[in-house]
Amino acid sequence: MSLRSKTQGMVSGMVQRQVNKAASQLQDEVKKTASVAAEGAQSGAYLYPLRGIYFLVRHPKLYERLKGVVYKAIITSVCVVVAMFVLTYLPQVAMLAVITGPLAFLAAIPLVLVESWLILNFINKTFIIGSASEKIFDAVLAERGYTDLVSKGRQVKVGPKGRKILGKAIMKPLKRFSTENLVRYIITLPLNFIPALGTVFFLLYNGQHTGPSYHDRYFQLKGMSSQETEEFVKARKGAYTSFGAASLALGLIPVISPLFSYTNAAGAALWAAELEAEQRGTTTKGGKDEEVEQVE
Repeated sequence: MSLRSKTQGMVSGMVQRQVNKAASQLQDEVKKTASVAAEGAQSGAYLYPLRGIYFLVRHPKLYERLKGVVYKAIITSVCVVVAMFVLTYLPQVAMLAVITGPLAFLAAIPLVLVESWLILNFINKTFIIGSASEKIFDAVLAERGYTDLVSKGRQVKVGPKGRKILGKAIMKPLKRFSTENLVRYIITLPLNFIPALGTVFFLLYNGQHTGPSYHDRYFQLKGMSSQETEEFVKARKGAYTSFGAASLALGLIPVISPLFSYTNAAGAALWAAELEAEQRGTTTKGGKDEEVEQVE
């Protein structure tokens, strides 16, 4: 056997081993994600983003001062989504046709939506929404009766008829945008090449990593250390995965996706209120409701 043949054989063997290793790791990851997803389904945490929508609809005073921000975010969303479909939809259909055949026209839709969401997520969190979702979180938590907790991170004033008015933040603002999450989204973006199942796995995998971030404000108000936070999240891994996946799925809805930045924050606060009730041993989940008129 010639040296060239031996070299080719060695290279081929190395490539095959790497492919097998990657396939094995992917299979393990799929099994882990499926297990966590089953746990999350039992927890019911995926319902909190929907409850957040219902809660804000019933309490419009909580976001009266944020309407201008919402309008800007929606206009930006329309521009980005339209531009992405005009410029990238057909080229991606052509690319996916090699993999999915006639399903390419359908498979390209979630791919373009995810790409649009990535762009909007960066623009909204960095330039438009900023700390607005944090204000909503505090307002909902105060509305559920936990002003003592909210007052650790924000001024709380008493207005007419005993209504609570939330003022300026007195804690360091949370990090608006995560580069780590962006990199993870980009790396896992090709999962959407696989019709339906690929998008589901994309949501679950990224939801597992981003779900806990919706309670960053809660952990901050509680004064929890990184180790305490890690243990707290680990004990509720399935629940945070389902919450993160549901929130991300809502974010893929064209045009109105910026609205869900607020409703997801409201849902996270409702969940935090119930977790707080469990820890305090109160009989009524969410504490005693209080009226919060506005956020300054």
